[in-house]
Amino acid sequence: MERTAGKELALAPLQDWGEETEDGAVYSVSLRRQRSQRLSPGEGPEGSQAPSPSAANTFLHYRTSKVRVLRAARLEWLVGELVSGDREQDPSFVPAFLATHRTFVPTARLLGFLLPPVPPPPPPGAEIKKTAGQDLSFNKNLRAVVSVLGSWLQDHPQDFRDPPAHSDLGRVRTFLGWAAPESAEARKAEKLLEDFLEEAEREQEEEPPQVWTGPPRTAQTSGADSLEACAEEEEGLMLQGPQLLDFSVDEVAEQLTLMDLELFSKVRPYECLGSVWSQRDRPGAAGASPTVRATVAQFNTVTGCVLGSVLGAPGLAAPQRAQRLEKWIRIAQRCRELRNFSSLRAILSALQSNPIYRLKRSWGSVSREPLSTFRKLSQIFSDENNHLSSREILFQEEATEGPQEEGNTPGSLPSKPPPGPVPYLGTFLTDLVMLDAALPDMLEGDLINFEKRRKEWEILARIQQLQRRCQSYSLRPHPPILAALQAQRQLSEEQSYRLSRVIEPPAASCPSSPRIRRRISLTKRLSAKLSREKSSSPSGSPGDPPSPTSSVSPGSPPSSPRSRDAPAGSPPASPGLQGPSTKLTSQDKAPSVVQRALQKHNVPQPWARDYQLFQVLPGDRELLIPDNANVFYAMSPVASGDFMLRRKEGARHTLPVSPT
Repeated sequence: MERTAGKELALAPLQDWGEETEDGAVYSVSLRRQRSQRLSPGEGPEGSQAPSPSAANTFLHYRTSKVRVLRAARLEWLVGELVSGDREQDPSFVPAFLATHRTFVPTARLLGFLLPPVPPPPPPGAEIKKTAGQDLSFNKNLRAVVSVLGSWLQDHPQDFRDPPAHSDLGRVRTFLGWAAPESAEARKAEKLLEDFLEEAEREQEEEPPQVWTGPPRTAQTSGADSLEACAEEEEGLMLQGPQLLDFSVDEVAEQLTLMDLELFSKVRPYECLGSVWSQRDRPGAAGASPTVRATVAQFNTVTGCVLGSVLGAPGLAAPQRAQRLEKWIRIAQRCRELRNFSSLRAILSALQSNPIYRLKRSWGSVSREPLSTFRKLSQIFSDENNHLSSREILFQEEATEGPQEEGNTPGSLPSKPPPGPVPYLGTFLTDLVMLDAALPDMLEGDLINFEKRRKEWEILARIQQLQRRCQSYSLRPHPPILAALQAQRQLSEEQSYRLSRVIEPPAASCPSSPRIRRRISLTKRLSAKLSREKSSSPSGSPGDPPSPTSSVSPGSPPSSPRSRDAPAGSPPASPGLQGPSTKLTSQDKAPSVVQRALQKHNVPQPWARDYQLFQVLPGDRELLIPDNANVFYAMSPVASGDFMLRRKEGARHTLPVSPT
């Protein structure tokens, strides 16, 4: 039967085959199909030219090869794979290993596996003969070690920072000086050690430079809740010199972008790992993840500046306060144009927070165009489908190519892509924390779950790619704006609510505030419900704002307390990064959530074992959350976040309150 030239079977180039288990390792096996063209039988190149691919005397031929990807292994096996030199099988192994190795082996111990003992120096006057061990062309394993060290020094130099002596880096430099003298890897080790030592000398000799160091100091909270006390606080918030909003929209947005990209560029990807970031609040971890904490502090500072500038102005009429809202909306829009999603979200978080969002008279004076812009920008960070909108937009921004220059002709090299974007780091932090909670570190047989590390590396690699794109920004610092930002006094949550109530006393709901449809996640809904239950208890007075409850996970939106006078449709949470004040975590089991609910209702904690947690489902159905389940993952994602506590059968105590 004759086959039409150019047609082929539509088969996947890579097909899953199964698993292979060896002593100390588990591999995923796939079959890779590679196409090649062969001459028909009887044809040959002798005496004639090779036929073209479309000729009738050629046919398609496929070669199938087995591809193995390491899923789990013991540490020794992983190190052996690292220096095997075979990159055709799994090119992602080395970068994934180097990016995540500190989660299962420290740098010093890994170097102990990698570096062979260096021979002692020859005696003076002895003739030095080149050995096979020194000739890298005769030692594939040694070449692989040198290559791995070069990649390690290039992509993760901070792994070797160990002041004052940087002993690990010294070991690497000594080894490379013996195994690969005058090589690029050896020069890289020398240069890195020089940089570390010079940096330490500068820190000792010079005074700390005047740079952005985080949020300004927070105003002290007053115990009084009278109108006079709040008015005095407002007067105390007035500052000397130019205010932040005295500068143009472009100037403020550009300086925010400059600060965000500088902090994001310095983020060490390793600090973003869920197993590292989620431990930051543990005892003794006060200095953990400093580069990530700096981005969190900057985010909260921008949010605080919006709150302070809108609420901390005495005697403004509603139209004047609306002008401030409009300017912040225009600044947010300019941040969007600059591809700065970090400050964009921080500004929107403040504008959506209850102290500002409830100011119905001020929002009623906002012009139609900025109000429409505010709604469109808010949709970027919609909670629908795990913030799908913001993720898709970020992917689109990453793939955006630079505009074609006028002088370029068709077929010429395209111009370089535009700078940025500067992402909202909380999205990556949340993904990494969820990934760390969902997948175990170790598998049966004391095997390191390297498939988990590979998934983590995919996220870290994206962060590194964005960091490289941020280097193409060309923005210059403007000291007066930086000074105004540092001088902007921060309001505490309690102060924000009290000042908001002074500006517009509690009243009936009014539809003047902008409506934004937002699907609130489980943790925010649960926190808001617990907060409302406490505010409705006999101990609280009507209209008083309840105690703030933080959200579950780092990087996910923190819950804002809701006051009774909030307008219908106002969001119960402001999506911002929070510091170490979280009370609920995404890793809490059902008994922990039950215990917190009982604390809210002043029920003795020993009774927690007598109750079960149920999620209310549509159609009068209920989902029992098992005691050993993680509530975040056990809940039904398609149902609302309504929960109730119910006494177990045979229990002696009854919860004397309405359902949570």
